[in-house]
Amino acid sequence: MAISLKHIQEQLRPELDALNDIIVTTLTSGSELTNSIVTTYLKNKGKMLRPIVTLLSAKFFGGINEKALQGAAALEMLHNASLIHDDVIDEATERRGLPTINNVWSNHVAVLVGDFFVTGALRCGVATGDGRILSALADMGRDLSLGEIDQVDIARNHNIDEETYMSIIRAKTASLFECCAEVGGYANNAPQTAIDELRRFARLLGICFQIKDDTFDYYNDPIIGKPTGNDLREGKVTLPLIYALRRDDLPERDEMLRLVNKDCPSSEDIDRLIDFAKRAGGIDYAYETMNRLRDEANAVLSPYSPHETVDQLREIFDYVIERKL
Repeated sequence: MAISLKHIQEQLRPELDALNDIIVTTLTSGSELTNSIVTTYLKNKGKMLRPIVTLLSAKFFGGINEKALQGAAALEMLHNASLIHDDVIDEATERRGLPTINNVWSNHVAVLVGDFFVTGALRCGVATGDGRILSALADMGRDLSLGEIDQVDIARNHNIDEETYMSIIRAKTASLFECCAEVGGYANNAPQTAIDELRRFARLLGICFQIKDDTFDYYNDPIIGKPTGNDLREGKVTLPLIYALRRDDLPERDEMLRLVNKDCPSSEDIDRLIDFAKRAGGIDYAYETMNRLRDEANAVLSPYSPHETVDQLREIFDYVIERKL
């Protein structure tokens, strides 16, 4: 049976409600248009996984306080700003089953709204009154941006191996999860060594999240709402295909390498690459990698006495692997 976040969300309901109030208050402005767009956008926020990780990190280090709530709100707004900007870059028309801001309004408006979310995140960061949290947010934003730029550069050159892939997703995805652990720790003045340990757990979680996200590209699922082969159309070669292309024992491997290196692969080319990755065991390898990452993450938590928060962190990892969207 699939792992659900629902009971963790319910256990954190008062704190999540307080966090949502901070986000709504911070993003309320004197602009009628901005308020309308933001209100519509926030009605479909998603599962709020990153703020949940932040709040669990704060519980892990002593408790959820106002500083942790403000930091979690900042992280959630930065995450959403990146999604809004991504939709512009990808020319996406839907997110979570609803029209994107750029689809309803324009790229111009969407970029500005994304920027507005960034300013909201900065205000919440300042509200923590903790320079360490502001520094962590700044470092995370830098890593996220550089990871995305590196991915564009790699896609242009059609040259990627597993080590490079892991480096990119650590920057563009896992850095945000690491920041969640840092914010929870700093909010409780936890020792840096302990924060670094939970950061390692969060890094593994974020890498696993992106690997699972990348597997969705190999299946046509209307629930996910992401066209099959979309990553390949953008020149992004992800773990299942990276593994498959390493298999020089397969006779079609050289032909698949040629297709990957084409500047404009056709729909038929992409279908062949997806089928090749599946037949060569690429999806299985992705799950093997995720399970290995989970084992490493569980080892990080093993020295700590069993308690609710440790169990919830483990469950979050299980959810990330088993999630359907």
